[in-house]
Amino acid sequence: MTDLDALGDFNNVDPKQFAQLVKNAPDSQLADIMKSDQRGKVLDTIFSRFPELFRPDRAGSTNAVIHWTITERSDGGVDTYELVIANGACTLSPSPDQDPKLAITVGPVDFLKVVSGAGNPMMMFMTGKLKAKGDLGLAANIANLFDIPKA
Repeated sequence: MTDLDALGDFNNVDPKQFAQLVKNAPDSQLADIMKSDQRGKVLDTIFSRFPELFRPDRAGSTNAVIHWTITERSDGGVDTYELVIANGACTLSPSPDQDPKLAITVGPVDFLKVVSGAGNPMMMFMTGKLKAKGDLGLAANIANLFDIPKA
């Protein structure tokens, strides 16, 4: 199985392996998988893991709706996912229909780097690769709310 195949078969890759795959893959390979028909499966799997990676001990009394918009879909569209942090838990909403406290927009390759610990979200924000709208304090702290596996 090549690295690209492993990313495409992401359901069978644990978070630490995923982080290693993203770290070792060239951007062009990451872009290819995120333009393929595997994109939805990869994104769905990543977002389904957010609740189990959530660190309620670090969240305190944080209550927030966060929209993640991943750009550059092959049809020119975007994918938007809604995470809800409330009462010490994180849940993935079935549809992004609540008003977000924070809206994050990022390209697919940079998104994979952020969620694998291979990219620095603050640097991406400063260089315009990651856009945050709303509660910027929450945006600056969001990585601390999750146990992001690093390669």
